Amino acid sequence: GIGFILTMNPAALQGAPHTYISTVYAKPEAEAAILRDIASAYPNITAIRVRDAIDRVAAVLSGLAAATSYGAAATLLTGFLVLIGAAAAGADARRYEAALLKTLGASRRSIATSFLLRAGLLGLFAGAVALLAGILGGWAVSRFVMETRFEVVWPSALLIVLGGATASVLASLGFALNALNVRPAGVLRARE
Repeated sequence: GIGFILTMNPAALQGAPHTYISTVYAKPEAEAAILRDIASAYPNITAIRVRDAIDRVAAVLSGLAAATSYGAAATLLTGFLVLIGAAAAGADARRYEAALLKTLGASRRSIATSFLLRAGLLGLFAGAVALLAGILGGWAVSRFVMETRFEVVWPSALLIVLGGATASVLASLGFALNALNVRPAGVLRARE
């Protein structure tokens, strides 16, 4: 409701213009009759249906939440594509490393493990940096723009970081299998 109190000397406000404001709580089916009765009895009174304003604000906020969700999904997809691109960009280097390690006697399993470990660490590091940037950005917007309390939803945040690391490992696995199947002699001669 409306609730504010001012205490003043009556003489100070004697000639000041003033307005009265009131709040009426009614069931939705009774609102039309109340508005009609007030308008006919007091034509200079302006009645404002707050319910309509609240419904409009709720609709706008719902649209804003949907737009934010779509933006977040696009950002996540872009991040995953960047991780996959990073794995693809290093495919030639992985091929050379695999050939060199095979020549030195490393097993396919140890080479694959090293590639997957590198990809997992890359994904975790990229996710941690993105998480830190997201938390700082979210805190700044919450604190300075919206002036609300900021709270991190840790299960979702950590799930996104693990999803990025998993995408990085899976992409790297696809490119690592190709690197593991090359013959060392051909790769090392081509590098000279």
